[in-house]
This record gives sequence, C-alpha cells and structure tokens, in this order.
Amino acid sequence: MSSSYDFTTASPLSPPRRVPLVEFCTDGDGDELNPVLFQSGSPNVKEHGAPENSDDNSTADTESQSFRDRDEWDSQWEFLLSCISMSVGLGNVWRFPVTAYENGGGAFLIPYLLVLFFIGRPIYFMELSLGQFSSYSQVKAWKLAPMFKGVGYGAMISTMSVITYYVYVMALTVYYFFASFNANLPWATYNGNWEAEGGACYNSSTLNTSIPEMYYKCEVTKELGTIENGIGWPDYKLSGCLILSWVIIFGSLIRGVKSSGKVAYFTSIFPYIVMIILLIRGATLEGAWEGVLYFITPRWEKLLEPNVWYNAVVQCFFSLNTCFGSIIYFSSHNNFRHNIYRDAWIVTLMDTFTSMLAGFTIFAVLGNLAFQMGTSVDKVVEGGGGAGLAFISYADAIAKFEWYPQIFAALFFLMLFTLGLGSTISDVGTVITIFCDRFPKVVRWKVTLVASILGCSVGLMYTTPGGEWVMELVDFFGGSFVIFTTTILELVGIAWIYGVYNFIDDIEFMLKKPAGWLGLYWKICWGLVIPVFMTGILIYSLIDGGTTPTHNNLQYPVAALVCGWVIALLALMSLPGGAIHSIMQAPGNSLKEKFLRALKPSPKWGPRNPQHRLAWMEYKKSRPQLTLLERIRQGKL
Repeated sequence: MSSSYDFTTASPLSPPRRVPLVEFCTDGDGDELNPVLFQSGSPNVKEHGAPENSDDNSTADTESQSFRDRDEWDSQWEFLLSCISMSVGLGNVWRFPVTAYENGGGAFLIPYLLVLFFIGRPIYFMELSLGQFSSYSQVKAWKLAPMFKGVGYGAMISTMSVITYYVYVMALTVYYFFASFNANLPWATYNGNWEAEGGACYNSSTLNTSIPEMYYKCEVTKELGTIENGIGWPDYKLSGCLILSWVIIFGSLIRGVKSSGKVAYFTSIFPYIVMIILLIRGATLEGAWEGVLYFITPRWEKLLEPNVWYNAVVQCFFSLNTCFGSIIYFSSHNNFRHNIYRDAWIVTLMDTFTSMLAGFTIFAVLGNLAFQMGTSVDKVVEGGGGAGLAFISYADAIAKFEWYPQIFAALFFLMLFTLGLGSTISDVGTVITIFCDRFPKVVRWKVTLVASILGCSVGLMYTTPGGEWVMELVDFFGGSFVIFTTTILELVGIAWIYGVYNFIDDIEFMLKKPAGWLGLYWKICWGLVIPVFMTGILIYSLIDGGTTPTHNNLQYPVAALVCGWVIALLALMSLPGGAIHSIMQAPGNSLKEKFLRALKPSPKWGPRNPQHRLAWMEYKKSRPQLTLLERIRQGKL
C-alpha cells in the first residue's frame, strides 16, 4: 500500500497542525467527550498525556486522562508467553489428535494449515491490532463502529458460558491429580461398590464398560442416565477441586496483567516439558510407532468431505481462542508501538507445533495401550476426543506403565490443569476488564473476587450427577453458533463498516511502517474470505448439528432446552440491543440520521493516549476516509 506519510520521521510527540473540533461530544455509550483534547497543538496536553490544570475536573476527559492507569505488561516476553498460554490449551491435547485422526490423519494438515493461514492468523492479528490500537477491551473497542458494540457483549456472554464449564474440566484434572498419589491408581482397579445396589452405576448404562470409564462415570462424575428428575446435588470432592481451581485463578488475576504475566512463565513452559517427557517415554514403549502411524497416515479421500473442513475451522478457531475477546484484552495492555505482527506469527506457529507434538505424544502412548490389549489403536480411543481421551483412554494407558505410573499420571494431569489455567486466565480477565473499562473507578481486585465467587457458584452445577448433561448443553448453546455469528459480525463491522482500508491505515500508523504486500493479504482475508467462509460454516453447523443437542444419543428434557435457548438468546439479543442503544444515543434529528451516525466511528475512536491521538488525527488527514462500500462504488479498490 502506497502512502505519502513518512513513517521514518513521524513522531507521536511532534506538534501537528490544528485539527477541527469533532462534530459532537458524545459517543455510542453516551460518554461525554472533552473537545480540548482533540485540538492539535493544545497547550493543555503534557508529554505523558495528562491535561495541565488537572484540578479542573470539568476539562478532563476521564478515559483519556486515565490511560496512564491502564497496566502494561512488564516485558514483551510476558505478553508473548501469555498469548501462547492462552492459545495453547486443552484443545491442543485432547481434541486435535483425535480430530486429525478421524478426519484424514496426515491429510488433515492440509485443510488445517489452509484454515490457519486464511482465517486463524488474520483474525488473530486483527484482534491484536484492535486491542493495541484502542487500549480497550472488546466492548469499548467498538467505538470504531458503535452500532456493533453488541458484538462485544454477545462474545462476552458466550465467553462467560464457556468459562463456567472450562473451570469444571480443570477441577476434574485436579481430582485425577490427587488420585494419582494413591499406592495403586484407582482407575486401574475394579471397585465392586460401583455396581452394588445403590451405587452410582447401579442399573446404569455404564455396566460392562472398561474399568477407567467406570471409574470416571461411577466414581468421579457419578453421571445420571437422565435428568428428567433434576441434576442432583453437588459432589463434595469435585466441589472442593472446583473451589481450589477458582482460588488459583483469582490469585493469578488479582493484579491483572501484572500477576497473570508472571504466571504465564509457568503455564506456557511447563506443558512442553511434560509433553516431551511423555513423548520420550511413549516412544520407548512397544507398539508406540504403530500408534504414531495411525495418527499421521494420510487418507486423501477425506479431503472431499465438507465435515473435514468444518472440523479444521472449529479446531483452528477454538484453539487460537479467536473472537472470545481475550486476544483484544491482552493486546490492549501493550505498548502502542509493540510489534504484534511478529507475535501473531510466533503464537500461531507455536499453536500448530503444540498440536502436532501432542498428537505424537498421545498416539505413541495409545499405540502401546493397543499393543497390550491386542487390538487396534482406533479401538482404544474411547469416546473420541475430550474427556474420553484424557480421563479414560490416556489414563488407562498410563496405568499400564510398568515403571511408577503414578509419576506420569501426576505430571499428565498437572499439565492438563496448567493448559486450562492459561486459557481460563485470559477469558476471565477479559470479562473483568470489560467491567473495569465501563466503570474505571472500581477496584480491580474486588471485581476479580466477585467474578471468581460468581463463577465458582455457577460452576457447582457441573459437579452434580447431571453435570455432564449441563456441560454439553451450555457448550452447545453458549458457544458454537453464537461465536460463529459474532465472528461474522465482527469482520463485517471492521472490514466493511469501518473499512478495511481505514483499519490498515491505523495499523500502519501504529507500527510506523507501511503494510506493503501484507495489506493485500489482509484485505482479501478480512474483507472477503473470512466473512464468506464463516457464513458457510455457520449454515453448515446449523444444518449438520441441528438446533437441538443430545447427550449420549438421548434427548434433553424440554426444561433443559428452554434454559439452553435462554443462554443463546441472551448472547444473540445483545447484538440488536447494542445497535438500538447506539442509534438512540447518536445525535441527529431523524432516525435515519441517528442510524447513519451510529455506523460512523465515535469521536473517541483512536489511540487512547492523547499524544498518539493528535498525531493519528494529523496522519488520517492525508488518507481518504472511505468505507469499503464507498470504495467499491467509486471504483477505488
């Protein structure tokens, strides 16, 4: 992209020409705007952005004045490691290996890498740019197109839904971690009480199954065969593990990025140490290479199945944690000039590398399990990915280790907890930051405490005998098609309404270098490929998966489905709700004027630092401020 602006000599602190005052002094949130801070060359702005005469509260823009109070990462390493810890999560270990195996083995890498290149990495970089440029979380960042701020709230509700059961999964890993210190691993020994009259598995569908599966369903979750009569009461052991998980999350977030950044050193590095240990151990076991071959053997005919491409999108999408708001949250605490493009490449490559490393590790051990059982690898992958792989198949394989299986079990489940902790810290921090951005005077640690208590209280429903039913219900209605919908609208709002050209201009100013050929790559991906492809994925998911979930091929009661739809509607209705609120808040003498104004950037859109904002406004005067639709009409693509 050509530009007449000299990035090599431009400085955010150089005195630009006087810029006219903004047209109106409220944004889509109804916040007052101080026009003094938007006059170039204003003598009221100090070097660090604080207005002189700060005792005069009537002339202080609260948000701009408080930009100094927003914590920044102590080092760029903490940000990078936190992003790696956020993106490298449970999905890489317990979902990718089986997903790859079931969808073409080695051939699955082709759609996966294509999706990563044209969808995953562009969205990741876009959200990094949005957060760093605005220094706000996913709701306040929508000052670039106020009508779309409901997208931020919709994604927040979906994120809150995912958090509740994600921490429950962490609680399961805590349960298994403590169980690993028994003299004999409890899931390796049959317990007659499970099938005794009154036991958790009496007359249940788990009879005649493997011992690890019976342990999981009869001893740990005590899963009900139906929830027609309710979900039961929380299990005290699982509840204790859940509370411990939330205590650790609270401690990690008590000082925001100042504390979570330190935790990232452990959550991003420790899992690789364990995976390498398990890979070395697994590679020395009999049958290990047969398991690895099962994992990587390409089945090219699978590439013609649309479900394979759908699974590639889901895997890449949820693995990178895109469109949940956590990427925007992390980058909003960056230095304005931080090189996020480099970090986007590093994180996405590390995510792919981790998925492959986990695949080799998991299937090497499963290959040994198949060898000992005298069966094929596909027969030992019970229940597919997720809990079935981690808590049943892999746990069974570790139990058969001849040399101190307790050590490997403890390491494995501690690794799973660490992977979950890194992702959860980012998601919980996202919700907290949204609230703190909206109410900047509240004390952050108190918000963190309240969020932890509420999250733990809601999470107790998963520790009941009907918890597995609830988890699948919340996952279906709180995630999946809701996130796909908010993703499409996020791309439309940024690329089509605000304008992909305008957004790239902002990135060029922020990074102080022209986009070059990458600009064309971003335009194609953000403006065309991702919105179209994700729309197709959304339609396919609704047709293929339907609008009614099942658990163990059993139907949910009507009351449960109603609760599920309430969750989905809360997220989806925030989209038109946010748009209506923005239109009502926008100035104008008619509904049409208000509607059009709500589509345009708020006067507060731009760098949060007043000095950067002044330089940015001067820079934007040299750029044509056209939306993508306006460029198409004028033939200026």
